[in-house]
Amino acid sequence: MSPFKSSLYWRLLVSFCAVNLLALLFGGFLTQRFIEYGTAVEINWASLAQSANEAYENGGSSALIEWSLQQRREGIEATLYENDEALAPIHMSSWMRGSLQDWLDEKRDMVLQPWPNIYVAVQQVNSSDGHTRQLVAVSRTHSRMRPQTRQTIFLASQAVLSLLFIGLVGWWVARSVARPVEAIRQATRRMASGVLSARVGSEGQRANDELAQLARDFDAMAVRIEALVAHERSVLQDLSHELRSPLARLHLILDLARRSETPEAAARYFGQAEQEISRLDHMTGEMLALSRLESGIPGENRERIDVTALLQECMRRADVEAHARRIVLSMASSAPAIVSGSTLLLERAFDNLIANAIKFSPEGGTVELAANPIQRHVLCTVRDHGPGVPEAELPSLFRPLFRGSNASRAEGHGLGLAIVQRVARAHGGDIEARNAEGGGLLVALTLPLAPAA
Repeated sequence: MSPFKSSLYWRLLVSFCAVNLLALLFGGFLTQRFIEYGTAVEINWASLAQSANEAYENGGSSALIEWSLQQRREGIEATLYENDEALAPIHMSSWMRGSLQDWLDEKRDMVLQPWPNIYVAVQQVNSSDGHTRQLVAVSRTHSRMRPQTRQTIFLASQAVLSLLFIGLVGWWVARSVARPVEAIRQATRRMASGVLSARVGSEGQRANDELAQLARDFDAMAVRIEALVAHERSVLQDLSHELRSPLARLHLILDLARRSETPEAAARYFGQAEQEISRLDHMTGEMLALSRLESGIPGENRERIDVTALLQECMRRADVEAHARRIVLSMASSAPAIVSGSTLLLERAFDNLIANAIKFSPEGGTVELAANPIQRHVLCTVRDHGPGVPEAELPSLFRPLFRGSNASRAEGHGLGLAIVQRVARAHGGDIEARNAEGGGLLVALTLPLAPAA
Protein backbone atom coordinates (compact mmCIF):
# COMPACT_ATOMS: atom_id res chain seq x y z
CA MET A 1 0.00 0.00 0.00
CA SER A 2 1.26 3.49 -0.87
CA PRO A 3 2.33 5.51 2.21
CA PHE A 4 0.31 8.46 0.88
CA LYS A 5 -2.85 6.40 1.41
CA SER A 6 -1.90 5.65 5.01
CA SER A 7 -3.86 7.53 7.66
CA LEU A 8 -0.97 7.02 10.08
CA TYR A 9 1.39 8.76 7.64
CA TRP A 10 -0.93 11.74 7.31
CA ARG A 11 -1.38 11.95 11.07
CA LEU A 12 2.39 12.13 11.57
CA LEU A 13 2.79 14.63 8.72
CA VAL A 14 0.04 16.94 9.98
CA SER A 15 1.37 16.71 13.55
CA PHE A 16 4.90 17.78 12.64
CA CYS A 17 3.67 20.52 10.28
CA ALA A 18 1.53 21.86 13.12
CA VAL A 19 4.58 21.73 15.43
CA ASN A 20 6.68 23.82 13.04
CA LEU A 21 3.87 26.34 12.48
CA LEU A 22 3.27 26.75 16.22
CA ALA A 23 6.99 27.13 16.87
CA LEU A 24 7.26 29.81 14.18
CA LEU A 25 4.26 31.79 15.40
CA PHE A 26 5.04 31.61 19.10
CA GLY A 27 8.74 32.14 18.49
CA GLY A 28 8.13 35.34 16.53
CA PHE A 29 5.60 36.59 19.05
CA LEU A 30 7.76 35.94 22.11
CA THR A 31 10.91 37.32 20.44
CA GLN A 32 9.18 40.56 19.54
CA ARG A 33 7.79 40.92 23.05
CA PHE A 34 11.19 40.20 24.52
CA ILE A 35 12.80 42.85 22.36
CA GLU A 36 10.16 45.39 23.21
CA TYR A 37 9.71 44.72 26.90
CA GLY A 38 12.81 42.78 27.84
CA THR A 39 15.71 43.84 29.94
CA ALA A 40 17.62 45.60 27.14
CA VAL A 41 18.81 49.17 27.89
CA GLU A 42 16.43 51.91 26.78
CA ILE A 43 17.83 54.23 24.11
CA ASN A 44 18.93 57.53 25.65
CA TRP A 45 18.22 59.87 22.75
CA ALA A 46 19.84 62.89 24.42
CA SER A 47 23.02 60.91 25.08
CA LEU A 48 22.96 59.66 21.50
CA ALA A 49 22.73 63.23 20.20
CA GLN A 50 25.66 64.34 22.39
CA SER A 51 27.72 61.36 21.13
CA ALA A 52 27.02 62.31 17.50
CA ASN A 53 27.98 65.95 18.09
CA GLU A 54 31.29 64.98 19.76
CA ALA A 55 32.16 62.70 16.83
CA TYR A 56 31.48 65.49 14.36
CA GLU A 57 33.44 68.14 16.30
CA ASN A 58 36.40 65.82 16.82
CA GLY A 59 36.64 64.33 13.33
CA GLY A 60 34.34 66.19 10.99
CA SER A 61 32.06 64.58 8.46
CA SER A 62 34.16 61.42 8.09
CA ALA A 63 33.98 60.76 11.85
CA LEU A 64 30.22 61.38 11.84
CA ILE A 65 29.78 58.92 8.93
CA GLU A 66 31.77 56.32 10.84
CA TRP A 67 29.61 56.97 13.92
CA SER A 68 26.42 56.57 11.80
CA LEU A 69 27.65 53.25 10.43
CA GLN A 70 28.28 52.03 13.97
CA GLN A 71 24.73 52.99 15.03
CA ARG A 72 23.31 51.30 11.91
CA ARG A 73 24.95 48.06 12.95
CA GLU A 74 23.05 48.37 16.24
CA GLY A 75 19.72 48.91 14.46
CA ILE A 76 19.54 52.72 14.56
CA GLU A 77 19.62 55.08 11.56
CA ALA A 78 20.99 58.43 12.89
CA THR A 79 22.76 61.61 11.74
CA LEU A 80 23.13 65.30 12.60
CA TYR A 81 21.34 68.14 10.85
CA GLU A 82 22.71 71.71 10.78
CA ASN A 83 20.77 74.51 9.08
CA ASP A 84 18.33 71.89 7.79
CA GLU A 85 21.12 70.01 6.01
CA ALA A 86 22.25 66.44 6.85
CA LEU A 87 25.92 66.27 7.87
CA ALA A 88 26.01 62.50 7.04
CA PRO A 89 23.70 60.27 4.91
CA ILE A 90 20.66 58.70 6.53
CA HIS A 91 18.19 56.10 5.22
CA MET A 92 14.50 56.89 5.76
CA SER A 93 11.25 56.51 3.88
CA SER A 94 9.91 59.20 1.55
CA TRP A 95 7.00 59.82 3.96
CA MET A 96 9.46 60.57 6.76
CA ARG A 97 11.47 62.88 4.52
CA GLY A 98 8.29 64.76 3.70
CA SER A 99 7.54 65.32 7.40
CA LEU A 100 11.13 65.85 8.54
CA GLN A 101 11.21 69.58 7.83
CA ASP A 102 8.18 70.18 10.05
CA TRP A 103 9.85 68.24 12.89
CA LEU A 104 13.09 70.25 12.53
CA ASP A 105 11.23 73.55 12.49
CA GLU A 106 9.70 72.88 15.89
CA LYS A 107 13.18 73.26 17.48
CA ARG A 108 12.39 70.91 20.37
CA ASP A 109 13.15 67.41 21.58
CA MET A 110 10.59 64.81 20.52
CA VAL A 111 10.18 61.04 20.13
CA LEU A 112 7.47 60.00 17.67
CA GLN A 113 5.95 56.63 16.79
CA PRO A 114 4.33 57.13 13.36
CA TRP A 115 3.81 53.36 12.90
CA PRO A 116 3.87 50.39 15.28
CA ASN A 117 7.44 49.40 16.09
CA ILE A 118 8.86 52.50 14.31
CA TYR A 119 10.38 55.27 16.44
CA VAL A 120 11.60 58.68 15.16
CA ALA A 121 13.62 60.93 17.51
CA VAL A 122 14.59 64.59 17.03
CA GLN A 123 16.99 65.96 19.68
CA GLN A 124 18.51 69.43 20.03
CA VAL A 125 22.23 69.64 20.82
CA ASN A 126 24.44 72.75 21.35
CA SER A 127 27.95 72.64 19.95
CA SER A 128 31.04 74.21 21.59
CA ASP A 129 31.21 76.90 18.91
CA GLY A 130 27.68 78.09 19.69
CA HIS A 131 25.89 76.42 16.79
CA THR A 132 22.76 74.37 17.35
CA ARG A 133 22.55 71.03 15.67
CA GLN A 134 19.72 68.44 15.63
CA LEU A 135 19.94 64.69 15.90
CA VAL A 136 17.53 62.76 13.67
CA ALA A 137 17.31 59.04 14.46
CA VAL A 138 15.04 56.21 13.28
CA SER A 139 14.79 52.85 15.07
CA ARG A 140 12.50 49.83 15.00
CA THR A 141 12.73 49.40 18.73
CA HIS A 142 12.69 51.62 21.74
CA SER A 143 15.65 49.77 23.19
CA ARG A 144 19.22 49.47 22.07
CA MET A 145 19.74 46.01 20.64
CA ARG A 146 21.89 44.95 17.73
CA PRO A 147 20.23 43.10 14.81
CA GLN A 148 22.57 40.14 15.38
CA THR A 149 21.34 39.97 18.97
CA ARG A 150 17.73 40.04 17.79
CA GLN A 151 18.45 37.24 15.31
CA THR A 152 20.19 35.18 17.99
CA ILE A 153 17.23 35.60 20.36
CA PHE A 154 14.79 34.67 17.58
CA LEU A 155 16.71 31.55 16.57
CA ALA A 156 17.18 30.51 20.18
CA SER A 157 13.48 30.92 20.95
CA GLN A 158 12.61 29.01 17.76
CA ALA A 159 14.90 26.16 18.75
CA VAL A 160 13.57 25.98 22.31
CA LEU A 161 9.93 26.14 21.21
CA SER A 162 10.51 23.60 18.42
CA LEU A 163 12.08 21.17 20.88
CA LEU A 164 9.27 21.78 23.34
CA PHE A 165 6.45 21.29 20.81
CA ILE A 166 8.18 18.36 19.09
CA GLY A 167 8.63 16.73 22.49
CA LEU A 168 4.97 17.23 23.42
CA VAL A 169 3.51 16.22 20.05
CA GLY A 170 6.04 13.39 19.69
CA TRP A 171 5.01 12.09 23.12
CA TRP A 172 1.35 12.26 22.12
CA VAL A 173 1.94 10.51 18.76
CA ALA A 174 4.20 7.87 20.34
CA ARG A 175 1.60 7.26 23.07
CA SER A 176 -1.21 6.92 20.52
CA VAL A 177 0.90 4.45 18.50
CA ALA A 178 2.36 2.53 21.45
CA ARG A 179 -1.01 1.99 23.16
CA PRO A 180 -2.59 -0.21 20.44
CA VAL A 181 0.76 -1.93 19.77
CA GLU A 182 1.07 -2.80 23.47
CA ALA A 183 -2.57 -3.96 23.57
CA ILE A 184 -1.99 -6.20 20.53
CA ARG A 185 1.23 -7.50 22.09
CA GLN A 186 -0.49 -8.36 25.37
CA ALA A 187 -3.39 -10.07 23.58
CA THR A 188 -0.93 -12.04 21.42
CA ARG A 189 1.04 -13.22 24.46
CA ARG A 190 -2.16 -14.25 26.25
CA MET A 191 -3.37 -16.18 23.22
CA ALA A 192 0.05 -17.83 22.83
CA SER A 193 -0.19 -18.97 26.46
CA GLY A 194 -3.50 -20.69 25.72
CA VAL A 195 -6.06 -18.03 26.67
CA LEU A 196 -8.13 -18.15 23.48
CA SER A 197 -10.57 -15.56 24.81
CA ALA A 198 -7.85 -12.88 24.66
CA ARG A 199 -8.92 -9.77 22.71
CA VAL A 200 -7.37 -6.39 21.99
CA GLY A 201 -10.69 -4.67 22.66
CA SER A 202 -11.36 -0.93 22.56
CA GLU A 203 -7.89 -0.10 23.92
CA GLY A 204 -6.36 -0.70 20.49
CA GLN A 205 -9.24 0.59 18.35
CA ARG A 206 -9.68 4.20 19.48
CA ALA A 207 -8.11 5.71 16.35
CA ASN A 208 -9.13 4.97 12.79
CA ASP A 209 -5.76 4.06 11.29
CA GLU A 210 -3.80 0.97 10.27
CA LEU A 211 -3.08 0.00 13.88
CA ALA A 212 -6.77 0.10 14.78
CA GLN A 213 -7.54 -1.98 11.69
CA LEU A 214 -4.82 -4.44 12.74
CA ALA A 215 -6.41 -4.67 16.20
CA ARG A 216 -9.85 -5.33 14.67
CA ASP A 217 -8.38 -7.97 12.36
CA PHE A 218 -6.61 -9.59 15.32
CA ASP A 219 -9.87 -9.74 17.29
CA ALA A 220 -11.70 -11.21 14.28
CA MET A 221 -8.93 -13.80 13.90
CA ALA A 222 -9.06 -14.59 17.63
CA VAL A 223 -12.84 -15.07 17.50
CA ARG A 224 -12.44 -17.42 14.53
CA ILE A 225 -9.63 -19.40 16.17
CA GLU A 226 -11.55 -19.74 19.43
CA ALA A 227 -14.64 -20.92 17.57
CA LEU A 228 -12.65 -23.44 15.54
CA VAL A 229 -10.82 -24.80 18.57
CA ALA A 230 -14.07 -25.01 20.55
CA HIS A 231 -15.69 -26.78 17.62
CA GLU A 232 -12.82 -29.25 17.27
CA ARG A 233 -12.89 -29.98 21.00
CA SER A 234 -16.64 -30.48 20.90
CA VAL A 235 -16.40 -32.76 17.87
CA LEU A 236 -13.57 -34.74 19.48
CA GLN A 237 -15.57 -35.18 22.68
CA ASP A 238 -18.69 -36.18 20.78
CA LEU A 239 -16.75 -38.53 18.51
CA SER A 240 -15.00 -40.22 21.43
CA HIS A 241 -18.38 -40.69 23.06
CA GLU A 242 -19.96 -42.04 19.88
CA LEU A 243 -17.06 -44.41 19.16
CA ARG A 244 -17.09 -45.87 22.67
CA SER A 245 -20.36 -47.80 22.18
CA PRO A 246 -19.55 -49.54 18.84
CA LEU A 247 -16.02 -50.33 20.05
CA ALA A 248 -17.42 -51.89 23.22
CA ARG A 249 -19.92 -53.91 21.17
CA LEU A 250 -17.17 -54.96 18.76
CA HIS A 251 -15.00 -56.10 21.66
CA LEU A 252 -17.88 -58.12 23.11
CA ILE A 253 -18.78 -59.67 19.74
CA LEU A 254 -15.20 -60.76 19.08
CA ASP A 255 -14.98 -62.18 22.58
CA LEU A 256 -18.18 -64.19 22.00
CA ALA A 257 -16.85 -65.33 18.62
CA ARG A 258 -13.64 -66.52 20.28
CA ARG A 259 -15.65 -68.56 22.78
CA SER A 260 -18.04 -70.04 20.19
CA GLU A 261 -18.24 -73.82 20.13
CA THR A 262 -19.10 -74.18 16.44
CA PRO A 263 -17.87 -72.41 13.28
CA GLU A 264 -21.46 -71.49 12.44
CA ALA A 265 -21.90 -69.58 15.71
CA ALA A 266 -18.54 -67.86 15.25
CA ALA A 267 -19.49 -66.88 11.68
CA ARG A 268 -22.68 -65.24 12.97
CA TYR A 269 -20.63 -63.17 15.45
CA PHE A 270 -18.11 -62.27 12.75
CA GLY A 271 -20.97 -60.97 10.60
CA GLN A 272 -22.10 -58.71 13.44
CA ALA A 273 -18.50 -57.56 13.89
CA GLU A 274 -18.31 -56.66 10.20
CA GLN A 275 -21.43 -54.51 10.57
CA GLU A 276 -19.90 -52.67 13.53
CA ILE A 277 -16.66 -52.11 11.61
CA SER A 278 -18.64 -50.76 8.65
CA ARG A 279 -20.48 -48.46 11.03
CA LEU A 280 -17.19 -47.19 12.47
CA ASP A 281 -15.75 -46.70 8.96
CA HIS A 282 -18.78 -44.71 7.85
CA MET A 283 -18.71 -42.52 10.95
CA THR A 284 -14.98 -41.85 10.58
CA GLY A 285 -15.42 -40.94 6.90
CA GLU A 286 -18.19 -38.51 7.75
CA MET A 287 -16.05 -36.85 10.42
CA LEU A 288 -13.12 -36.47 8.01
CA ALA A 289 -15.41 -34.90 5.42
CA LEU A 290 -16.74 -32.52 8.05
CA SER A 291 -13.21 -31.54 9.04
CA ARG A 292 -12.12 -30.90 5.44
CA LEU A 293 -15.11 -28.62 4.85
CA GLU A 294 -13.93 -26.25 7.59
CA SER A 295 -11.30 -24.86 5.20
CA GLY A 296 -13.81 -24.04 2.46
CA ILE A 297 -13.49 -24.75 -1.27
CA PRO A 298 -10.31 -23.75 -3.14
CA GLY A 299 -11.00 -21.35 -5.99
CA GLU A 300 -9.61 -23.69 -8.68
CA ASN A 301 -12.17 -26.39 -7.75
CA ARG A 302 -15.18 -24.18 -8.43
CA GLU A 303 -17.39 -24.60 -11.48
CA ARG A 304 -20.73 -23.30 -12.72
CA ILE A 305 -23.55 -25.59 -11.56
CA ASP A 306 -27.26 -25.63 -12.31
CA VAL A 307 -28.64 -26.26 -8.83
CA THR A 308 -32.12 -27.10 -10.11
CA ALA A 309 -30.81 -29.82 -12.43
CA LEU A 310 -28.49 -31.15 -9.70
CA LEU A 311 -31.36 -31.36 -7.18
CA GLN A 312 -33.48 -33.21 -9.74
CA GLU A 313 -30.64 -35.69 -10.33
CA CYS A 314 -30.27 -36.28 -6.57
CA MET A 315 -34.02 -36.81 -6.29
CA ARG A 316 -33.87 -39.36 -9.14
CA ARG A 317 -31.11 -41.35 -7.41
CA ALA A 318 -33.03 -41.35 -4.09
CA ASP A 319 -36.21 -42.59 -5.75
CA VAL A 320 -35.25 -46.24 -5.23
CA GLU A 321 -34.96 -45.80 -1.45
CA ALA A 322 -38.15 -43.73 -1.34
CA HIS A 323 -40.05 -46.29 -3.43
CA ALA A 324 -39.12 -49.06 -0.97
CA ARG A 325 -41.06 -47.15 1.70
CA ARG A 326 -43.81 -45.98 -0.68
CA ILE A 327 -42.71 -42.35 -0.29
CA VAL A 328 -43.36 -39.92 -3.14
CA LEU A 329 -40.63 -37.41 -4.08
CA SER A 330 -41.85 -34.29 -5.87
CA MET A 331 -40.15 -31.13 -7.10
CA ALA A 332 -42.09 -27.93 -7.60
CA SER A 333 -39.65 -25.88 -9.69
CA SER A 334 -37.61 -26.45 -12.83
CA ALA A 335 -36.23 -22.94 -13.47
CA PRO A 336 -32.42 -23.05 -13.90
CA ALA A 337 -30.32 -21.47 -11.11
CA ILE A 338 -26.56 -21.23 -11.67
CA VAL A 339 -24.17 -21.14 -8.71
CA SER A 340 -20.37 -21.38 -8.47
CA GLY A 341 -19.02 -24.23 -6.39
CA SER A 342 -18.24 -27.92 -6.15
CA THR A 343 -20.62 -30.41 -7.75
CA LEU A 344 -19.50 -33.27 -5.47
CA LEU A 345 -20.07 -31.26 -2.28
CA LEU A 346 -23.49 -29.98 -3.36
CA GLU A 347 -24.50 -33.49 -4.39
CA ARG A 348 -23.53 -34.73 -0.95
CA ALA A 349 -25.50 -31.95 0.73
CA PHE A 350 -28.65 -32.63 -1.32
CA ASP A 351 -28.30 -36.40 -0.85
CA ASN A 352 -28.08 -35.89 2.93
CA LEU A 353 -31.14 -33.63 3.00
CA ILE A 354 -33.23 -35.98 0.88
CA ALA A 355 -32.09 -39.09 2.79
CA ASN A 356 -32.85 -37.37 6.09
CA ALA A 357 -36.35 -36.42 4.89
CA ILE A 358 -37.01 -39.98 3.70
CA LYS A 359 -35.85 -41.50 7.02
CA PHE A 360 -38.23 -39.39 9.08
CA SER A 361 -41.21 -39.55 6.71
CA PRO A 362 -44.00 -42.01 7.47
CA GLU A 363 -44.61 -44.81 4.98
CA GLY A 364 -46.80 -43.60 2.14
CA GLY A 365 -45.82 -39.97 2.83
CA THR A 366 -44.48 -37.22 0.58
CA VAL A 367 -41.14 -35.34 0.41
CA GLU A 368 -41.39 -31.96 -1.36
CA LEU A 369 -38.37 -30.33 -3.01
CA ALA A 370 -38.00 -26.89 -4.59
CA ALA A 371 -35.31 -24.58 -6.03
CA ASN A 372 -36.44 -20.97 -6.43
CA PRO A 373 -34.15 -18.11 -7.58
CA ILE A 374 -34.79 -15.05 -5.38
CA GLN A 375 -32.92 -11.87 -6.38
CA ARG A 376 -29.22 -12.82 -6.17
CA HIS A 377 -29.73 -16.15 -4.37
CA VAL A 378 -31.37 -19.51 -4.95
CA LEU A 379 -33.50 -21.01 -2.17
CA CYS A 380 -33.46 -24.83 -2.09
CA THR A 381 -36.03 -26.40 0.26
CA VAL A 382 -36.65 -30.00 1.33
CA ARG A 383 -39.76 -30.73 3.37
CA ASP A 384 -40.97 -33.97 4.90
CA HIS A 385 -44.26 -34.76 6.65
CA GLY A 386 -42.76 -36.55 9.61
CA PRO A 387 -42.90 -35.74 13.34
CA GLY A 388 -40.81 -32.57 13.05
CA VAL A 389 -38.33 -31.44 15.69
CA PRO A 390 -39.07 -29.97 19.15
CA GLU A 391 -38.55 -26.19 19.08
CA ALA A 392 -35.92 -26.37 21.84
CA GLU A 393 -33.80 -28.73 19.70
CA LEU A 394 -33.84 -26.69 16.47
CA PRO A 395 -30.74 -24.55 17.35
CA SER A 396 -28.71 -27.76 17.96
CA LEU A 397 -29.87 -29.54 14.84
CA PHE A 398 -26.71 -28.72 12.84
CA ARG A 399 -24.28 -29.53 15.64
CA PRO A 400 -22.04 -32.52 14.79
CA LEU A 401 -23.15 -35.82 16.36
CA PHE A 402 -26.32 -34.27 17.77
CA ARG A 403 -29.25 -36.67 17.83
CA GLY A 404 -32.53 -35.29 19.04
CA SER A 405 -35.39 -36.95 20.83
CA ASN A 406 -36.73 -38.34 17.52
CA ALA A 407 -33.41 -40.04 16.65
CA SER A 408 -34.75 -43.45 17.72
CA ARG A 409 -37.07 -43.40 14.71
CA ALA A 410 -34.16 -43.81 12.25
CA GLU A 411 -30.53 -44.87 12.16
CA GLY A 412 -27.78 -42.25 11.86
CA HIS A 413 -24.81 -40.60 13.48
CA GLY A 414 -26.01 -36.99 13.68
CA LEU A 415 -23.50 -35.83 11.03
CA GLY A 416 -25.63 -35.38 7.90
CA LEU A 417 -27.08 -31.93 8.65
CA ALA A 418 -23.74 -30.74 10.07
CA ILE A 419 -22.09 -31.60 6.75
CA VAL A 420 -24.86 -29.81 4.82
CA GLN A 421 -24.27 -26.67 6.91
CA ARG A 422 -20.50 -26.76 6.22
CA VAL A 423 -21.17 -27.21 2.48
CA ALA A 424 -23.54 -24.23 2.50
CA ARG A 425 -21.05 -21.98 4.28
CA ALA A 426 -18.20 -23.13 2.03
CA HIS A 427 -20.29 -21.85 -0.90
CA GLY A 428 -21.07 -18.54 0.83
CA GLY A 429 -24.60 -19.57 1.72
CA ASP A 430 -26.52 -20.64 4.82
CA ILE A 431 -29.06 -23.18 6.01
CA GLU A 432 -32.12 -23.00 8.26
CA ALA A 433 -34.49 -25.60 9.67
CA ARG A 434 -37.99 -25.00 11.00
CA ASN A 435 -41.17 -26.91 11.65
CA ALA A 436 -43.52 -26.53 8.71
CA GLU A 437 -47.19 -25.67 9.01
CA GLY A 438 -49.24 -28.85 9.02
CA GLY A 439 -46.39 -30.95 10.44
CA GLY A 440 -42.98 -32.07 9.29
CA LEU A 441 -39.59 -30.40 9.05
CA LEU A 442 -38.62 -27.89 6.36
CA VAL A 443 -34.90 -27.34 5.68
CA ALA A 444 -34.02 -24.27 3.56
CA LEU A 445 -30.58 -24.06 1.91
CA THR A 446 -29.66 -20.61 0.51
CA LEU A 447 -26.83 -20.25 -2.04
CA PRO A 448 -25.58 -17.13 -3.88
CA LEU A 449 -26.13 -17.14 -7.63
CA ALA A 450 -23.03 -16.99 -9.83
CA PRO A 451 -22.44 -13.77 -11.79
CA ALA A 452 -23.45 -13.88 -15.45
CA ALA A 453 -20.80 -15.47 -17.66
